[in-house]
Amino acid sequence: MSSRLIRPLPDVTVLNPFNADAKIQWSKIEHRYPPESIRPLPTEQPRAIPRVQHDFSKSEESDKHKAERLERLAAVKDVFIRSWETYREHAWLKDEVQPISGGSNNNFGGWAATLVDTLDTLWIMGLEKEFDVAVKAVRKIDFSRPQMETLNLFETVIRYLGGLLSAYDLSGGKYSVLLDKALELGEMMYSAFDTPNRMPVTRWNWADFAMNKQQEAARDAISSELGSLTLEMTRLSQLTGNPKFHDAAERIMDEFEAQQNNTKAPGLWPIMVNARKKYFTDDRSFTLGGMADSLYEYLPKQYILLGGAAERYRYMYQTSLEAAKKYLFFRPMLPEPVDIVISGTIRVVGVADVKFEPLGQHLTCFIGGMVALGAQVFGRPEDLSYARQLTDGCVWAYGEMATGIMPELFHLVPCANLTGSSCEWDEDAWYAGVDQRHKIDGGETPVARGKSFAEGNRLKPGWTNIRDSRFLLRPEAIESVFVLYRVTGDTTWQDKAWKMFQAIEQAARTEIGYASLADVSKSDGKQLDTCESFWTAETLKYFYLVFSESDLVSLDEFVFNTEAHPLKRPTP
Repeated sequence: MSSRLIRPLPDVTVLNPFNADAKIQWSKIEHRYPPESIRPLPTEQPRAIPRVQHDFSKSEESDKHKAERLERLAAVKDVFIRSWETYREHAWLKDEVQPISGGSNNNFGGWAATLVDTLDTLWIMGLEKEFDVAVKAVRKIDFSRPQMETLNLFETVIRYLGGLLSAYDLSGGKYSVLLDKALELGEMMYSAFDTPNRMPVTRWNWADFAMNKQQEAARDAISSELGSLTLEMTRLSQLTGNPKFHDAAERIMDEFEAQQNNTKAPGLWPIMVNARKKYFTDDRSFTLGGMADSLYEYLPKQYILLGGAAERYRYMYQTSLEAAKKYLFFRPMLPEPVDIVISGTIRVVGVADVKFEPLGQHLTCFIGGMVALGAQVFGRPEDLSYARQLTDGCVWAYGEMATGIMPELFHLVPCANLTGSSCEWDEDAWYAGVDQRHKIDGGETPVARGKSFAEGNRLKPGWTNIRDSRFLLRPEAIESVFVLYRVTGDTTWQDKAWKMFQAIEQAARTEIGYASLADVSKSDGKQLDTCESFWTAETLKYFYLVFSESDLVSLDEFVFNTEAHPLKRPTP
């Protein structure tokens, strides 16, 4: 999942700059800056990409394990059905349900984000009657005009376009309205690319454009929002035969490719880039977490979706992974011997002074799954150990909290090196790290100050703070657990998933649905009145697939976008 910013819930104003009853024909609006040429989709025969999934046919499942797996599968489905019924009863055709008050939010265009985002989950879980009802509702959505002044291009593409395309793919193309609506939405989104340099406006005032106002890309665009459009737009081109959508997204990746090794941390891209001038090297902050995550996640997946026809995605992925090992991955210093890796952040000061910050994020938990996928697809078996360590790092962080759920943001004390065994527990070093993190005032020694703070705030050994203690029903950790299970066939990943699921179900359950949590470090049960669409579209989907039959949405047949929407892979 995914580069979702922690944002206030905005007031939504319904705009009617035109006749409210008339559809805007986006495909007929003449562009100021049309591309001189459109690159075609690759025409070569897809390559034989190495097998991704474990060969489950060679693993015999005992009757006891099967009964347990099916029981867990049913439990996940029950939670999904309860969540879906909550949305249908309290927020039908709205973007999100408020699971405590029973109200609703429209934060993503007002096009029923949860409904569209969750279409493929309904199909995967065999809820075909509910799927039919949802598709009939989709027919009534006018994707030519949102209910918000400004659209987030990235969120619109992954939640809506991805949702429509994956539902179309999974249902075997039987529901033509899904592709029709995807094309309707795609034509609208394509208008955001009508700028002097063909870089899109990622926070797009659609009404201004429709009223013939000139637009330019932002000087301060978020990397993930700019660089995570390839999968959905390529798939739209593949299904419609119109290459312009693929071409638009590939022009962005031309710039990321050209500038990858010229940044302040070569191999990585900064979290902010100047899309207006196409300068992608000036910012000094780097992470694989929020504001950057899906830019990296899409690299191996776009390679797969294009049938191995674009070698640059292999190169960009491998280059970024080696840079992440150098700059971002770290082992935490802990009292117990745990073989885990966390992904942090850096800021480059001056010419090349790298300041490392051991900041863990729930949003980085996708990395384990990405690395496992890349290890299989690109023939890098040595990376599977990193995939396991990264995923186990997130599972470990879940288990450390009172609720059994990982917080949004937290700091740890890092070991001096990424590999090896020279990282013995040093309690005084931990206390000094706590003092350094909080810059505690007082005349005591750093160790004494840190000890007092750690005890007063009940910090776990090795943790120096919890910057953001919320849980927003995020999918990234279970995503990687799912991928590691499907890649390795190791059933211990199912046990880890079940423990995570039980913790979330208990802590997030409300009288009518499931809610985000205010503080996972306390077992007081305080909840937030929010439930983003990815709860049913992504988090519960991954939990379900962990316990399903292994051939249900096989990783050798589909590639998942950042919103867990499976898009059909080409066959060689």
